[in-house]
Amino acid sequence: MNLDDERRAIRDELDAMRTAGARRQELSLHACKRLFFDLGIRPSMAAVRDLTQTGSASDIPKDIDHFWERIRDVSRVKVGAGAIPKALEECAGELLGALFEEAVAQARTTLDAERDEARAQIIAAEQRARDAEIRRDASEDAIKRSELRADTAWERVRALETELSSVNTQGTVHHEGLQTTARRLENENEALRQRLDSEQATNATLRDRIDALHVELRQSTEHYAQQIKDAVAEAERRVKPMLVELDSLRSMAATYQSGVRDASRKEFEFIQQIAAAKARGDRLDAQLREQSDEVDTLTRELSTLRGQQGIDPAIGGLLCSLVEAGRLTGDELRAIGTAADGHVSLPLHCPKCDEGEPELSQIDHRFEVQCPECEHSSGLGASRLEAVSRFLSNDSLSTPA
Repeated sequence: MNLDDERRAIRDELDAMRTAGARRQELSLHACKRLFFDLGIRPSMAAVRDLTQTGSASDIPKDIDHFWERIRDVSRVKVGAGAIPKALEECAGELLGALFEEAVAQARTTLDAERDEARAQIIAAEQRARDAEIRRDASEDAIKRSELRADTAWERVRALETELSSVNTQGTVHHEGLQTTARRLENENEALRQRLDSEQATNATLRDRIDALHVELRQSTEHYAQQIKDAVAEAERRVKPMLVELDSLRSMAATYQSGVRDASRKEFEFIQQIAAAKARGDRLDAQLREQSDEVDTLTRELSTLRGQQGIDPAIGGLLCSLVEAGRLTGDELRAIGTAADGHVSLPLHCPKCDEGEPELSQIDHRFEVQCPECEHSSGLGASRLEAVSRFLSNDSLSTPA
């Protein structure tokens, strides 16, 4: 009969005893007897629990200790009871010594097996700790990439500021070129002074907003970077106690079962903390993306300002109103050129049919305004301002049907 058949027979005996009303202690003692005397296996908690299928982690060791106590009591009675011959006593002593050495050998074998199992579990725990360190390194790489993107965005903002300064310089040069025309319009300029003040206040407010957003972006970037560093430091601070605890687990091989359960629980908590830190890093990255969207919006606003920086907004509006009134000649329009095109807006309705919505087209750097309903056209002009002026004047061209 092999070992598996012996174990099956022992389980059948224990089932019969359980049906007859035997208690847990009796079942454990019977299992210990069969394991030790019949199978030559040192009784352990796992082996006894596998056969009896009953008892807790604290009760089964007590039953095993009781079994060994009974063995020692029986041995003392057999050796020390009555007057036995000296030779028989020596043989009994040798037998007990051999039995004790065999029991010690079996105990060492079982201890080595359990120690190997504990080492394997410790190696697995160390591997999990290394995997956690790898995930932490990946999180640090993601943080560095986020910081690099923030630096790139800041360099782009500085480039836009430089370009804005250049555009302001160009606006000053164009402004000097238009001073001759402004002298002829000083009488009408008084009526538009309030509008000019309002536009200047709006422009100053926009510049203040851009500066405030630059400061806010820099502060937000530093704040988010500091939060990410704090999160990484917090994760490292939580890892170190766990590594110390892992070292203590190596010295607790004798009680590895409860230690492994506690290490598994703490590992699960550590993974949850790493996941929370990663989620926090993702939220910070999303906030950085929102800041990048705001920078893109400012870029579009700067592009709009760049198109209008060639001429002062008040002068551009004044020129547009003069064009609508038909008070500028062709020579004056050609002298102005495309400097005021950033402030030119198309008329809402065609002056001929009052129904069509005029459309602007550009052909070979020349501009044309045309009504899609009546085909009233301004003809090709050198600038948007000239095309709108010719479209609104009485001598505009009409494309033949």
